[in-house]
Amino acid sequence: MTRESASPAVPTGIVGLGNIGHHHAERLVDLGVPLVGGMDVSAEARERFANQYSAKSYADHHALYDDVDAVVITTPNKFHEEYAVAAFERDLHVLLEKPLGHTVESAARISEAAAKSSGTCMIGFNNRFMNAVKLLQKRIERGDLGEVTHVEANYVRRRGIPGRGSWFTRKEVSGGGALIDLGVHAIDLSLYLLGYPAVEEVSGVTRSEFGSREEYSYLEMWGDDQGATAFDVDDSASAFVRCADDRTISLEVAWATNRPPTHEFIVRGTEAAARFDLLTNELTIHSASADVTDHMLDTTVETRENDTHADEQAAFFDMIENGGDAGSSVEEALTVQRIVDGIYRSSKDGRSVTLDDT
Repeated sequence: MTRESASPAVPTGIVGLGNIGHHHAERLVDLGVPLVGGMDVSAEARERFANQYSAKSYADHHALYDDVDAVVITTPNKFHEEYAVAAFERDLHVLLEKPLGHTVESAARISEAAAKSSGTCMIGFNNRFMNAVKLLQKRIERGDLGEVTHVEANYVRRRGIPGRGSWFTRKEVSGGGALIDLGVHAIDLSLYLLGYPAVEEVSGVTRSEFGSREEYSYLEMWGDDQGATAFDVDDSASAFVRCADDRTISLEVAWATNRPPTHEFIVRGTEAAARFDLLTNELTIHSASADVTDHMLDTTVETRENDTHADEQAAFFDMIENGGDAGSSVEEALTVQRIVDGIYRSSKDGRSVTLDDT
């Protein structure tokens, strides 16, 4: 389904009316999907939403679920389980923002509920829908890169900690810091381009080097800074993931580091490699040839920038109407969550772990 042909026949609501909730609401309206209303525990958030979208606001998610066939859940991570499981029990279609849950145990319960439901579910790994990624995935499928064996995944900010004291920086609500916020995107995209192989071993180190400082130097912050005491999560992680058939992922994610930022992914194959940037949509294919004389080839591929959340939504409604699996499955999202959990355990224990380790 293209963005222009998204069906208006699926009454849809939003749970969680913060910034990302409004981001999704705007795109639902643009797609022509009937936005029935939104639910939030905050009366102020409900009023703002109702005024902006001329839609009904709800203080209770059960009341919203009575009026919709699909729901977009954009709450803080800790509350994903409550709202998603209730939606699955009603067989609603669910677009759930990443990560699957705030803990691997909560994520597993969401996965179990989804498996019992007849509703469609997509997890919000929107970077899969970037034009450069879609083009690269097509080239991988037709064999242009040969056998893809390794992904170097970078999602690094120089200074980009969300407001210290927001739910992002409180482990009880978020489940973690930069790793569970940025890392899940990088891990999912890497596994997606590798074909989601079985994961055999995880090794990593998480750090809290900047957000826990009384004097944290920054130029801007997405929320009010309540200081170091309001920060109890990681602000960076370095990890290595070993998969079946010796396919591997090297991961660098950070909210804050003393280095230039980078959002570069390098996908290495036996016939060619690709480099792309999550922010700029730049894509380059690197290869070599012995034709006439040995030489290197670096081909820059230009694509149009696209709204990945809008294209994600279009794919979600296409799945509802036509079936298939155009987006991330719950099982894949659970794998990502288990890797995140494995990196945290590896860092704590100082050793490599398998996903079956307790």
